[in-house]
Amino acid sequence: MKGAKYMDKGINSAEFLALLDFYEKEKGISREALTEAINEAILAAAKKAVGASRDLRVETDPKSGEIRAFARLLVVDRVQNEQDEISRFDAMQFKEDAKAGDEIEKEVTPTGFGRIAAQYANQNLKQYIRRAEKALIFEEFKDRTGDIVRGTVRRFERSDVIIDLGRYEALLPNRERVPIEEYQPGEQLRCYVKAVEETGRGPEIILSRADPNFVIKLFTQEVTEIADGTVEIIAVAREPGWRTKLAVHSADSRVDPVGACVGLRGQRVKNIVRELNNEKVDIIHWSSDISTFVIEALKPAEIKNLKINEADKRIQVFVNEDQLSLAIGKRGQNARLAQKLVGWHIDIEADQVEVLSFDDQVASAVAAMTALPGIDDALAQTLVQSGFHSVADLQQAEAADLAEIPDLAPHAETIMAALASLENGAPEAEATEAPAEEESAPQPEATETTEEPATDDTKAEPDTKAEPDTEAEPDTDDETAEATEPAADTKTD
Repeated sequence: MKGAKYMDKGINSAEFLALLDFYEKEKGISREALTEAINEAILAAAKKAVGASRDLRVETDPKSGEIRAFARLLVVDRVQNEQDEISRFDAMQFKEDAKAGDEIEKEVTPTGFGRIAAQYANQNLKQYIRRAEKALIFEEFKDRTGDIVRGTVRRFERSDVIIDLGRYEALLPNRERVPIEEYQPGEQLRCYVKAVEETGRGPEIILSRADPNFVIKLFTQEVTEIADGTVEIIAVAREPGWRTKLAVHSADSRVDPVGACVGLRGQRVKNIVRELNNEKVDIIHWSSDISTFVIEALKPAEIKNLKINEADKRIQVFVNEDQLSLAIGKRGQNARLAQKLVGWHIDIEADQVEVLSFDDQVASAVAAMTALPGIDDALAQTLVQSGFHSVADLQQAEAADLAEIPDLAPHAETIMAALASLENGAPEAEATEAPAEEESAPQPEATETTEEPATDDTKAEPDTKAEPDTEAEPDTDDETAEATEPAADTKTD
């Protein structure tokens, strides 16, 4: 027992009282409870030293600290159990008129009992304090689950971290640590109280820095609009240490939920990103319309088209080739987080653009020329080969220009007459752009994908496809800039 000294006959009174004061102030255990625990220990020591007795009590002198034991014995004519009975002859030494059936109290303090009782009191008090501390932990923290606490890194037990919270110690398990964070003894940490668990060793406070609720709680403390309910966090998806997506909404049309979370010059989100060791935070608008929500969730990528399968809760997303890597994200991160945020399975595919072959393009240009009155197929071929790939090109030419081209000079008048009839209201031929200048872009048919990794280089599953090492910056759309630019700034803060 810390600070306690024992005498042969009993407990040092001053030391004993100082010890009670220490545990009462430092551990928060009442003096009455401590005194009762010590008395129980001394009584147990007396029973062990004196032996089992019918009735036994101990008495401690508050001044000297001397401990004495007294047994209540039954007066009998003939003793059969020395632990519970006393002969009438012996009883008359304590009470002259003692008779059979009376009860008398006799001191049964053994030699050296003070030292034995002190040892028992020491052991019992330590056990009682451990039990009392565990009970206090459970009582204090059972209603604090979901709070953020500040503590000091005290020591490591394998890969788990023991955090000193002042009066108690808490556990930051390896599974609740941020993978890229390293902690040093004496370092101050803010953690999320995830649970208070009953274990074989008693109640244990489980902390976390990787839980998504840690980010929600940080925003609640930092953003007053979230604390008072004006802005609501609808969904959150997090990969600890790397990136978090947060979907926010406000029922008040006058409040911009994203702007409230970002703060003036991004100060609010900067404070949170700093606490998260520069983890990227994307704040987006939540929408009850699944199409709009998916488009927001996949930002900064630009979505070209969507196909929704409500029965299976699957969404096919089509993007341009140059937006595919941005939509999927580095190591598939953007797509995975969007999928967690929305709660639907998302398949991302590059939009296929049909490209006509050179022969097809030439044939299309020839067909456009033959639509002009007086232009046959052979002359149309000659015009295309001479560099006139569309009717619009031909309309820019003059008779002198055509006369300078050997293959077209004999047909200059025919060509000009055809153009003149076109200008005078003859059936207008459909103009076709130059083969090398236009590409048709038919809408691709969406095909259902499975959970297996895609083999097509232009099709990506969020959870399996390896992604490019670079990630483009968000676009500068008004709402997007407001939501993402401050977060991007905070990464370099």
